[in-house]
Formats: sequence, C-alpha cells, structure tokens
Amino acid sequence: MKASKLAYKPVGLALGAASGMLAGAVFKQAWKIVEGKGDAPDATDEDRAWKQILLAAAIQGAIFAVVKASVDRSGAVAVRRLTGTWPG
Repeated sequence: MKASKLAYKPVGLALGAASGMLAGAVFKQAWKIVEGKGDAPDATDEDRAWKQILLAAAIQGAIFAVVKASVDRSGAVAVRRLTGTWPG
C-alpha cells in the first residue's frame, strides 16, 4: 500500500463520520420539506404507510450517497493539493 494512501486512511475515516452527520442533518430538513411535519418514518413504524417508508428510505439513501461522494472527493482533492499525490 502506498504511503499516501495509508496516510489518508485516518482523514478518510474522519471525513466519513462528518459526512454521515451532515447527511443526517440534510435529510431531516429535506423530509420536513417533503412531509411538512414530524420526523421521517422508520421501517418498523406501524402507523406509517409503505409509500412513506420507501420514499423516506429512497431520499435518505440518495442524500447520503451524494454527501459522501462530495466529501470523499473534496478530501482527496485537498490531499492532492497539500501533498501533490492522489490518495486513492
């Protein structure tokens, strides 16, 4: 394993945790726009319809994927600017 890739591991882990928190906050706001009230349903919410549960899961998955990719890519670009090598 290249040294730059190994050195990036802790940075990648920290960015992953940060992106998860950011994506969670973005999803909560997006769900308020979609639903207009309350929290997003869990898969085991008995009082929620399948449509609501699957819609929430789809929106959450899309937001998490976009935020994670954006944060990972930004981190890699920053490492390249600082070190001159791509961490991947």
